[in-house]
Amino acid sequence: MPAPLVRSPVHLAVAIDGAGHYDAAHFTALARLAERGTLDFVTLGDSFARPGLDAPAVLARVAPATERIGLVPAVNTTHTEPFHLSSAIATLDWVSRGRAGWSPEVSTTETEARLFGRRPAANAADAWHEAGEVADVAARLWDSWEDDAEIRDESTGRFVDRDKLHHVDFEGRTFSVRGPAIVPRPPQGHPVTVIDATAARPRAAAVRHADVALVRTQDPLSARTTRQELRDRARAHGRDPERLRVLGSVPVELHTTADAVELAALIGDWHAQGSVDGFHLRPADPERDLGLLVGATVPVLQHRCLLRRFYPGATLREHLGLARPVNQYALTGGSPS
Repeated sequence: MPAPLVRSPVHLAVAIDGAGHYDAAHFTALARLAERGTLDFVTLGDSFARPGLDAPAVLARVAPATERIGLVPAVNTTHTEPFHLSSAIATLDWVSRGRAGWSPEVSTTETEARLFGRRPAANAADAWHEAGEVADVAARLWDSWEDDAEIRDESTGRFVDRDKLHHVDFEGRTFSVRGPAIVPRPPQGHPVTVIDATAARPRAAAVRHADVALVRTQDPLSARTTRQELRDRARAHGRDPERLRVLGSVPVELHTTADAVELAALIGDWHAQGSVDGFHLRPADPERDLGLLVGATVPVLQHRCLLRRFYPGATLREHLGLARPVNQYALTGGSPS
């Protein structure tokens, strides 16, 4: 008889979005709760279409108050300078000691464009093409410092080895970046890129640039088909599909421990079918639902050996089983790949 199929434990992430919250303690408490449940990461949404705090800044505040949980803010690539974006996410990776990610999003409305006044609204196709270019140049900027570029030699007064700093010289459709970065290479090399790949245009960006692809579905067969498509398309772009994690992004609304146990059964069933690599859960009420998730769902999953009981690693890449990327400039002798 063939050997039974052995699957890795489930990856779990949770959204901690909540309108009307302007107190960092609120988000810190949610992130700590998710960390108590050994979840891989939390996501925090952001939008220019509504009032709210800046997601990368909030999670930079949460970082020193947590120890292991990954921190993934949404970042709008349409109206954010790529150089500033890459610096903010690299900074988040440093202050969290290697637990940062980012989730590219785009803006296509005139209302949001008028907030900045730099250019008219882009259509979805152009905005997502630009998002892909931003992901590309961000990776180049993170690599523009080699890992050992800092020398801090007090005797000579040299802070960096200039031979290990590299100009990016990137020309996109709507922007250009020379580089190098002003922030040293992040602890993870590249913070984790998380893209909601439900729709066609962001899916095209995900197969090229994402470490984690989110798929909004409540059907395990559809999820499995989409996962295979994403992996096949990633392979066609020269990527190793084993380095792409596909998470089902599902809404959850928990009122009792029975609901939390039912959720564990759903996660276990999808896992057994190989539909996804894990789940990104979107609570209706983060405080209530996350409390029940950690208090009831997580213990069931741990009892069934579907979820870790502790973090064996320290970085988000380690939580996800993803290798630290090789520096493309060091690998090619200083020329962009």
